[in-house]
Amino acid sequence: MDAVEALRKEEIYIVEDIYKLPEGERAELIDGQIYYMAPPGRTHQKLSMALSNEISAYIRENGGDCEIYAAPFAVFLNEDDFNYVEPDISVICDVEKLDEKGCHGAPDWVIEIVSPASRKMDYYKKLFQYPMAGVREYWVVDPDRHMVTVYNFEQDNMEEYAFDKEIPVGVYEGFFIKLT
Repeated sequence: MDAVEALRKEEIYIVEDIYKLPEGERAELIDGQIYYMAPPGRTHQKLSMALSNEISAYIRENGGDCEIYAAPFAVFLNEDDFNYVEPDISVICDVEKLDEKGCHGAPDWVIEIVSPASRKMDYYKKLFQYPMAGVREYWVVDPDRHMVTVYNFEQDNMEEYAFDKEIPVGVYEGFFIKLT
């Protein structure tokens, strides 16, 4: 079998296939390909909770309309049948995108917390998908490096911050997060 035949035989999956997975099995769908997800570890969960709490408090204290969701939360990224992700944290400011199934379209701000199993996905695959779908800001939180890489797609900008530095939030002027 040559490479062309191999490409033709590659299975293309749709969102319906994600919903057919056995109970408790988590996966994401990008461009029709399924990527299985390992359960998050304790450090991952601590970071997710801390970030979610801080963002939620800021939104509440400032009378914001945005809503925050932690994984597992369905994001039908491109409003098609070939892309379904579960970002660690999603901030959605257009509540018209939300229904009981999840978010239909791009969140305004996505945070992914890197684990050994998700490193390639978070730094490469999703880095390409998120701006194409319309995500305004993308954070990659890397506990092993104690760094946060911030992609502000509206300003075509990327910055890296150590956990002990104040990180400016692009979607909220004047809001900074420190992950000490």
